[in-house]
Amino acid sequence: MKVTLIGAGPGDKGLLTLKGAEQIEQADIVLYDRFVSEEILAIIPDAAEKIDVGKSAGNHPVPQDEINRLLLEKATQGLNVVRLKGGDPFVFGRGGEELELLAENGIPFEVVPGVTTAIAGAAYAGIPVTHREYASSMHIITGHGKNNKNPDINYEALTKAGGTLIFMMGVSAIGDICKGCIKAGMDKNTPAAIVENATKSAQRKFLATVGTLTETAGKNNIQSPAVIIIGKVCLLSQRYDWFSQKTLLGKHIVVARAKPGISKLTDKLRQLGCRVTEMPPPKITPLTTPGSALEKSLKKIKSYSWLVFTSATGVNVFFDYLIDSGKDIRELHHLKIAAVGSETEKELKKRAIKTDYRPPEFSGESLGKGLSELLKTTPSPPNSQLSYPPPKTPHSSLLTPNPSLLTPPSPKNGEKLLIARAKDGAEDLTRILKAENIEFDDVPIYEKTYDTKGEFPADCEIAAFTSSSAVEWFAKNAGNAELNKIKAICIGRRTAASAQAHGMKVHISEESTIDSLIDAITMHCRGDY
Repeated sequence: MKVTLIGAGPGDKGLLTLKGAEQIEQADIVLYDRFVSEEILAIIPDAAEKIDVGKSAGNHPVPQDEINRLLLEKATQGLNVVRLKGGDPFVFGRGGEELELLAENGIPFEVVPGVTTAIAGAAYAGIPVTHREYASSMHIITGHGKNNKNPDINYEALTKAGGTLIFMMGVSAIGDICKGCIKAGMDKNTPAAIVENATKSAQRKFLATVGTLTETAGKNNIQSPAVIIIGKVCLLSQRYDWFSQKTLLGKHIVVARAKPGISKLTDKLRQLGCRVTEMPPPKITPLTTPGSALEKSLKKIKSYSWLVFTSATGVNVFFDYLIDSGKDIRELHHLKIAAVGSETEKELKKRAIKTDYRPPEFSGESLGKGLSELLKTTPSPPNSQLSYPPPKTPHSSLLTPNPSLLTPPSPKNGEKLLIARAKDGAEDLTRILKAENIEFDDVPIYEKTYDTKGEFPADCEIAAFTSSSAVEWFAKNAGNAELNKIKAICIGRRTAASAQAHGMKVHISEESTIDSLIDAITMHCRGDY
């Protein structure tokens, strides 16, 4: 039983502290504010209860007293309670009030500080809040008083103190703030800035002066959350502005996840400033219970000459099963390994296993054709490995074996394949192998179960896909989307064909890698297509 107040920072998932993330992952129940980003909310365990207690200026759907009571009630039930707050809990976050009732009732609690928007908002706008040439102090002031009244601010003291003034929650009171500063003797030409949605892809920054900031905010329809910065340090914003230089800043892309876990594509897009909406990935269920097809296949592993993987997930499920069942990996020493693409190959490399064959294109069809050619022309002595020269290009993995290892070609060499992949996998691979009379066992080692809560954002026209299964799930569950208006950026021809079959406008990355897919997305956003 414990309550943990966690500062989630201003929005950028990367600004959440490691300790904060660890505590969230252990939560039984999470009460969160409206300014906590979707990316951070995604860290909350599926089994945890989630309660939105979000408040905004003049709108308190869950009153503060009720939040305090909920924290006490859930904690007394023996639960691990997390109170997730934007910014820092103790910097105008009312964290002190929320601890009071807990302290009175002897409930153990902990506070995990967060990056306050007062500092992060300025930093992401290229404004150092202190600078030896301009400001030797900074002052953080709330622009929002109790019961929606204007706070009692001593503008004269602030003006005389000098330094940088940072007003939080001050959008509705921006006119009073600027008037108060000028009335207290501040030069109306003092540099000022306002930063909306700080650290997020939707961040907007406007530079002005104390005399013009109110008009600037009004013309640009500035909305909460926004931070107001007043002082000479604002003069440095243009020179030190790093965030607005991000390649995909302001762009909104949907990523339809084909597998759970950390999404390299999503993380890299966010690093480029992109707003990413993830359609929930499928749940992966290993089909490795006693008596499974995989167990039976491993009992006759010596009858196979090739082990074929069509996904990185398949690699992980297969080798996790070997470990969990106490198998000896040396039982696979005679096998040659095939991988459908570079991401699958990377997972094999993590386990110190080199791939003997990867097709030139990321597709089951290309994998089937390549294996067929090898098996028709290349008989291999038992327990031998084929040796391949380095690829000339990323797509040149369909290569001729080392001549020193070859015996004269024959139409068929009797080799048998073990294909370890998802249940109900695409038929392109097996169809081609059957047509070539190549012997194989198609062994389902996991299945995917998809959630049906997907919803395509109305302001987004671009979707990124890394597999045809992701396309099919997306098309089935993004019911509000007009598929013929969606621009689909795809890895591989099969993925593209699936998207095209649903009427989407398709572009294919040059290579079957995440980096190449991001390059294609970037080119599209720049209008290079």
